[in-house]
Amino acid sequence: FITLCLVPFIQQIWYSFTDWDGIKSSYKVVGLGNYTRVFQDSKYWTSMWFTIKFTIFVTIFTNIIGFAWAYGLSKDVPFRNFMRAGFYMPKIVGGVILGFVWRFIFQNLFPVIGNALGIPWLAQAWFTTGDSSFWALVIVMTWSQAGYMMIIYLAGLTSISDDYLEAARVDGARSHHVLFRIVLPLIMPSITQCLFLSIVNCLRMYDLNISLTNGNPFRLSEAVTMNVYETAFASNKMGYGSAKAFVLVFIIAVISLVQVRLTSRKEVTL
Repeated sequence: FITLCLVPFIQQIWYSFTDWDGIKSSYKVVGLGNYTRVFQDSKYWTSMWFTIKFTIFVTIFTNIIGFAWAYGLSKDVPFRNFMRAGFYMPKIVGGVILGFVWRFIFQNLFPVIGNALGIPWLAQAWFTTGDSSFWALVIVMTWSQAGYMMIIYLAGLTSISDDYLEAARVDGARSHHVLFRIVLPLIMPSITQCLFLSIVNCLRMYDLNISLTNGNPFRLSEAVTMNVYETAFASNKMGYGSAKAFVLVFIIAVISLVQVRLTSRKEVTL
């Protein structure tokens, strides 16, 4: 941890105060100059806003779908374990491979299906506009993460004692009352964890972005991590890129802490 995480993180903070290009052994200390440039960089904040919108939609869709799967498969249904494994399977596939596979689907399969069924939205050229590229990323990220969230929700659901559910049924509680008054409050720790993982994974998305859209068209689907990479490595501005990365880390930390604090207050202590 010290070698691979802590030391590089401290080095990144130091380089963010320099003009190092990532290649030469010499550099100059520029103080807060890089951070001033970051707050004036419109492309960086455009990619940041794109990433935040992406995070909001994926977090909502992923957790709703993941919980729905978990709630349905927590009951005694046929082929339950097989379906659990099938829903979790996309998580095993790497982000780069996932992006290339889904790129083929968007470009070659969806147009055929859309034209056959008369659905223009499905038959569109997915990577020609910023909006369509955005939704393509949302669809793939949701598909790949929902099964993982399902497993966490399943763990939370199995920890609920049957005594609470039986008592509710005896008292005449309906299914939606059981869900909203008993189940959801008791699995709030799982909800806190799933929201945290969803938010962090989306804010630091890179491999799926570069393999699925590569920021196209015209960098309209560029996530903030891709913007940082382009600055630090493609443009050889390691000092400036480090400043961008540190600002991103700070934003992720603030959003995550706020989310955990808000949802932790809803947790029930038995």
